This record gives sequence, structure tokens and C-alpha cells, in this order.
Amino acid sequence: MTETATDLRSDLASFPTARDPECPFDPPAEYADLREQEGTPSLACPVGVNARVVSRYADVRAALADPNLSSHAAPSTHVVPGGLLDRPVAPGSLLNMDGAGHARLRRLLTPEFTVKRIQALRPYVQGLVDDHLDALLEHGGPVDLVEHFALPIPSLVICELLGVDYGDRDRFQEQTAVLIGTNSDPAALEQANLEVVGFMTQLVLTKLAAPGDDLLGRLIVRAGENGQELSVEELVTLGITLLIAGHETTANMIGLSTLALLRQPDQLAALRADPGLAGTAVDEMLRYLSIVQFGVLRQATGDVTVGDETIKAGEWLVAALSAGNRDESVFPDPDRIDLRRGATAHLAFGYGIHQCLGQQLARVELQEVFVRLHQRIPTLRLAVPFEDVEFKNDALVYGVRALPVTWDEEDNR
Repeated sequence: MTETATDLRSDLASFPTARDPECPFDPPAEYADLREQEGTPSLACPVGVNARVVSRYADVRAALADPNLSSHAAPSTHVVPGGLLDRPVAPGSLLNMDGAGHARLRRLLTPEFTVKRIQALRPYVQGLVDDHLDALLEHGGPVDLVEHFALPIPSLVICELLGVDYGDRDRFQEQTAVLIGTNSDPAALEQANLEVVGFMTQLVLTKLAAPGDDLLGRLIVRAGENGQELSVEELVTLGITLLIAGHETTANMIGLSTLALLRQPDQLAALRADPGLAGTAVDEMLRYLSIVQFGVLRQATGDVTVGDETIKAGEWLVAALSAGNRDESVFPDPDRIDLRRGATAHLAFGYGIHQCLGQQLARVELQEVFVRLHQRIPTLRLAVPFEDVEFKNDALVYGVRALPVTWDEEDNR
């Protein structure tokens, strides 16, 4: 039986969402305590239910790989006060689907995200990064790196993939910021959803009439050839999912990882001296920052064993990705950035059937940013005191709202 808001026990500790302002790159300190506890403690979540919280690396992987844990609720609904846990899963909602329906969509999309196809995009990404660095250097500091660099690059990439007019970027960036906020006004949330659905519906209808050589066009053709035609609603939901995931996560990683590296000059110096470190550096920063900051929500459809305990059918479970990524039994000295660590088995992209489909694209974008930004602007530094940087503590995807930076004039040459 599904737990309801009335089942919330007031004597339980609350699910941790607050970070220490002195350590804004670290997850809430309570996660370390949870890893030390036996079993999987139950915590009271803002949405109004209790959930078992899995915080150890091995247990997080096991939970995310278990087919008896459903993702039908939105991935981080547990931290949204007043969120809806029992709404029907919309057709095409890849993140919320399980079983055969999810597998069908995943199979249709996978050819768009193969290593070969993504590597073929690398020269395009390199060009975008260099063009934006040219513009930054011509403008001169100080400048907001989020607005002029971190946001536009992944936005251009996902627009290119989906066949979206880049002129619409401001429109969908504003809407998606509302959609992934944990404290968005309900009226604003409804309006943003209506607008982004309307925008994507128009795009899908255009693609259905004349499929082009872009992700949506190829997806339409592939589905038809396989006798698995996708409905307008499925295509709209898939398009929105890819649009949001394709720019929000990478944009926040660019801004947040740049700030974190500026705070670790020895590690940044190693990256500047050896651009070949970019691959391991990206995975280490993904592990260290874990920007899906509140983890992902699952519900047991049958009894599930996690560690030595049984999660009963109907119970909710939160897989705390950032807690698993700081598990010292897997990542020695986990609260320290080590760009040579080789943390490719991190949990930042999730695990199991819902592991991020676009992870190779994110890696390519971040690798090119890491190398080119710090090679071409070696004196990059904050233009404001660190204490003045505002973090997105109330968003499902963690990051910084702005990152004012500057550099020495000699870098402009």
C-alpha cells in the first residue's frame, strides 16, 4: 500500500537538504552519519512521506539496479513540498517509466548517444568553446561565466542535436529553471510547464511533417521503420526531457566545477600543465560535486533487500547519489579533489537502467571546457569574494547562479 502524507511520523529525523555554507561543495554533513549507521534509516521527506535513505556506495548501486524499485515518481520529488507522488506517468516520460515501456524508448534513443556518434560531435563542441572564449577575451573581464559561457555552450549543443532554433534558448532556459526549482510558485510552475509543452509540441509537429537530419527527425524515422511509431505526446515528453537534461546539468557542472577548481590551485595547475588529465578530471569533478544533489526517489513494487534489510512493497526509498560518491570505502579521502583519481565508477550519472543516456555527451563537453578554458585563460580568477557567490541550494540540480570572473590583460593577447 502506498504511504501517504498522513503516514508521516513526526519523530523521525528530516531528510537532509541543507549544506554547510562553509563547505558549499560538500553534501549535507548528515550523509556521512547515515553511512556509519547500520541498515537503511527512515527519514521524513518534505513531500510528506517517509523514505528509507540509502547512502553507501554499494547499496546505492544495488538499489538502482533492482527492477523491483520503480521510478514512477519524479526523480527528486521527495524534496518538493506539496509534490505529487501518484500522478500518472506521461507517455514518453523516460525518467519515470519502468519495464518494457522504458526499454522500448531507450532502445530507440540509444543510437543517438553511441560513443562513435558523440565523438563525431567533438570538433563542433571544440569550435563552440573556442568561439565563446574568443568572445570572452574580446569583451574582457569581469564577466559572468555562467551567462556568457557555461549556459550557452550546452544549450547550443542540445539545440543542434534536437533541431531547435537557438534563438529560443532564453525562453526555454527561463522555463526550465522554474521546472527544476524545489520552491517554485505553483502558478509559475504551471505556466512554465504549459509554455514548454506548447513550444515542444510545435517543434514535434514540424518534425513529423518533415523529419530532418537531427535527433528528433531520426528518432521519428527509426521508430517508423521499426513499426514502433511514437505519438505526439511521447515525442513531446522525450523532447522536453532531453532539452532540460541536455543543458541544465552540463551548464551547472561547468560553472560549479570551475569555481571548485579555482579553490584548488594545485589541482588546477596540474590540469593546466597536462591537458591529458581532462578525462579523469571530469569524472573526478562529477563524483566530487554530484549535482543531482538530493538523490533519486524510488518505490518498492515488491519486497527488496538492500544491504541486510528488507524494504517492503509500497515503501519509498531515496538513493543518495552524493553520499555514495563520498563513500570512503570506495573513494579514499573522498572529500578531497584528486584529478588523477580515475573515478569512472562514480554515481553522478546514476546506475542501472536509468543511468544517464547522455553521459558521453556531457563528458565530451566538459573535457573540452576543462582543457580550453584553463589553457587560454590561465590567470582566470573570481572577480568577487567567494562568500558573495550564490549557490542553487533550492534546485534539484546544484550549481551557482552566477560566476563573476576576471583575468590578467596578458591573456587577451
